[in-house]
Amino acid sequence: MKYVIVLGDGMADEPIESLGGKTPLEYAKTPALDALSKKSEVGMVHTIPDGMKPGSDTANLSVIGYNPREYYSGRSPLEALSIGVTMKDTDVALRCNIVTISEDDVPFEEKTIIDHSSSEISTEECAVLLRAVAEQLATEEFQFYVGTSYRHCLIWDKGEVIELTQPHDVLGQVIGQYLPENKKFYEMMKKSYDILVNHPINQKRKEQGLNPANCCWFWGAGTKPMLSSFEEKTGKKGIMISAVDLLKGIAVGASMAVAEVEGANGGLHTNYEGKVDAAVKALTEDGYDFAYIHVEAPDEMGHQGSVERKVQAIEYLDGRVIGPVAEKLAAAGEDFRMLVLPDHPTPIRVRTHTAENVPYMLYDSTNLKNETWNYSEEEGRESGNFVAEGHKLIDHLFEV
Repeated sequence: MKYVIVLGDGMADEPIESLGGKTPLEYAKTPALDALSKKSEVGMVHTIPDGMKPGSDTANLSVIGYNPREYYSGRSPLEALSIGVTMKDTDVALRCNIVTISEDDVPFEEKTIIDHSSSEISTEECAVLLRAVAEQLATEEFQFYVGTSYRHCLIWDKGEVIELTQPHDVLGQVIGQYLPENKKFYEMMKKSYDILVNHPINQKRKEQGLNPANCCWFWGAGTKPMLSSFEEKTGKKGIMISAVDLLKGIAVGASMAVAEVEGANGGLHTNYEGKVDAAVKALTEDGYDFAYIHVEAPDEMGHQGSVERKVQAIEYLDGRVIGPVAEKLAAAGEDFRMLVLPDHPTPIRVRTHTAENVPYMLYDSTNLKNETWNYSEEEGRESGNFVAEGHKLIDHLFEV
């Protein structure tokens, strides 16, 4: 038996008036999910432990079977693992987003945050910008490391875990009240704007109608993570297929393999087919028992507040990942169980993560059901199936 999780990041949502009162998941054309759901178990799962912040860090730890209350030490330390940073016990890692803030002629604290992803800037462009910042701001105390796209890492020597605001939580708002109280971080953010605002890359981006990546935004502070081995924990040899450093870092921390897929970028136009091929090869040729296929696009479109693009992201997930994985594993003669779910909702209405329960679909090629439901938030609620502790859902996947 082979096992697959297909994780549509932030896919769950709320009913939207422009979609006729449907959620993006209900509105999207998803023939693969429609067909598979009739043969599957559908239900709801609580991925964010009560009292913890809703994020892809805590939620994906839950989905992969690690109780965030026991294993979570902060978001950025997990990403640091993926980047290849060797953290000391006294280090604190922080996410360093390069975001877009307004360039109007007002004091820095009166500027507005426009885009947390700087028009989904490429890693290549953003690496140049980060190096420009590091040349002026890096010290023995603060070191910058290149990540993926707009997502980068800052290591603070002998630092402390401080409360900092996620940029995607305050899109469209004046930044003053959300700036760090810590003077060093405030000054680094302000200086990064001065360094980047007139950088040639940003001048060219504006000419192309793209948002400039003109300011570092620090958040997600945490200490060195300590995850137990996934294989020792579950008895399954696993591989992670994702474009984002957070998921890769979770895998590294759990001693799982990480597939590098060319063209996978965490955006709407990523290499979906490459992810499928990597998962199928790992399961059918390379001796892996379990593949975790993570697709970031629905979450990014939710943060952008784009109904149309979130629907498109779900349709891509259905037609270019879920359907092909099922078809290729069946064609290879493999028995398999496939779990499909989001990690958390990213509703268009709020453009950030929420902690509501999310729908799951569990398909077993050896135990086909005969149901009438589709896979959606409402059908999941009405099914009566509910997993109260998200980190235990993977145990249900591995039941045979």
